[in-house]
Amino acid sequence: MDRDTRNALIAATWIMLLFGLAAYWLPTVMLAVGSVSTVLAVVVAAVFLLALFIVFWLRGRSQRKKGL
Repeated sequence: MDRDTRNALIAATWIMLLFGLAAYWLPTVMLAVGSVSTVLAVVVAAVFLLALFIVFWLRGRSQRKKGL
């Protein structure tokens, strides 16, 4: 495993770990926010899902600029 591959693996692991922890707490947050507004709870879930894809899109874009 070369340096670039190892760094990509480490970055992906951290991203998945952080989003995994956020996903674990997402139902609790949605229930708390849902007691105020159900629409706001849906927005929280949508933002979470969009953030996951945006992070990987930005990472891929950064890697593409580096020529990897």
